[in-house]
Amino acid sequence: MLRDALPKIITPLPGPKAKAVIGRRAKAVPSVIRCGYPCVIKRGEGAMVEDVDGNVFLDWVGGVGVLNIGYSQPEVVAAVKEQADRYFHAMFNIVTHEGYVSLAEKLNEIMPVKGKVRNTMFANSGAEADENAVKIAKSYTKRPNIIVFSGAFHGRTLLTMTMTSKKSYSYGLGPYPDGVYRAEYPNLYRAPKGYTREEAVNYYLEKLNRVFEEASPAEFVAAIVAEPVQGEGGFVPAPIEWVKAVRKLCDEKGILLIADEVQTGFGRSGKMFVSNYWEEAGCAPDIIAAAKSIAGGVPLSAVTARKEIFDGVTPGVIGGTFGGNALACAAALKVLEIMKRDNLCGRSLEIAGKCRSVFLSWKDKYEEVGDVRGVGCMMGIEFVKDKGTKEPYPELVKNIINEAALHGLLIENAGTYDNVIRFLCPLVVTDAQLDSGLNILENAIKSSAAKLKK
Repeated sequence: MLRDALPKIITPLPGPKAKAVIGRRAKAVPSVIRCGYPCVIKRGEGAMVEDVDGNVFLDWVGGVGVLNIGYSQPEVVAAVKEQADRYFHAMFNIVTHEGYVSLAEKLNEIMPVKGKVRNTMFANSGAEADENAVKIAKSYTKRPNIIVFSGAFHGRTLLTMTMTSKKSYSYGLGPYPDGVYRAEYPNLYRAPKGYTREEAVNYYLEKLNRVFEEASPAEFVAAIVAEPVQGEGGFVPAPIEWVKAVRKLCDEKGILLIADEVQTGFGRSGKMFVSNYWEEAGCAPDIIAAAKSIAGGVPLSAVTARKEIFDGVTPGVIGGTFGGNALACAAALKVLEIMKRDNLCGRSLEIAGKCRSVFLSWKDKYEEVGDVRGVGCMMGIEFVKDKGTKEPYPELVKNIINEAALHGLLIENAGTYDNVIRFLCPLVVTDAQLDSGLNILENAIKSSAAKLKK
């Protein structure tokens, strides 16, 4: 079965059939929607992809965090088929459907937000979830501004691309919405040289407090929006001491704390959400935005907050035609059942333990491996030209990605400087597949580094 297979490349890449489809893509699809991978998928199972030429790839990207339960999970496929036999869609503002209600009930139980009585609404994408979370916070607090962070990625809508730090995602698309202010995210690896962890955390807290002086007084800030582990920003985890201090700050100033768990959620961290760790530390967020792995690949996103917050929202400002689509809700209900039954959070920690040990050994072995970080199975390896200067090495990362693909491993970059390799492997990967991927990646690091030194 494909789900138990190992990477196997049988043609030059891209193969002839893939080459033909990629050629058609170049003519039919805008070139700005980029793809540099020599793979055209025919089918996927578990953590594996077979292309149209019969080549088999191990996927460590997982639809960029969408496929925590893997490709084509048979029970999810069956749940969607069963729902499709009854109806595809019922617009929730017009006709109530039980799938939406059942899924909202499940998420209200497990989402670690402040408050025991919770509500959940559904949208279609992570960007929509983030945008609705901000709208909810503004409507509830009656305040106009938000604070986001350096390194942030929240989406490509007009508001969320403004919230996003990296301006290649919004180049030339201004003017941008007003009231979005930015503080520096606590990247401990790139803190001022010589700082202790405590000094670094205090440094970043001071940067946040300065926003109240230089950009928006606290009484006009509706929410602080943070990724518990930055995704596009380079898989940088927020230190729990910093989160505690931000939670205290929010409580003192009447600001809501929004956790963007679009990429971090649904088992990736070793718990259902990174905010579970926050909750255990006494600093749960007020609102969580989630998406990606919620429905195993069917478009769906969610926003959860305590009922009091939703009750303070002006009627009409949230909602949408496809939010909580019946097929997506059926998939998500089955995903949640499987994650709990198969203990995928536990499996995430098993995978993380093995990978972290190997990645850290590479940090000792290779001058180019500057940092290894993350939470649970959401890990990043930052590559630098020199461990002392920490100069980013994006050229090396680009070479590693290309080399790994040629040997059947799909990986992706991240980071402000495109110098981080992200690990988002489906949590159903087998031990043999994991070993194979680690071997391919290390060989790609060695050969790519040697090539660039010539």
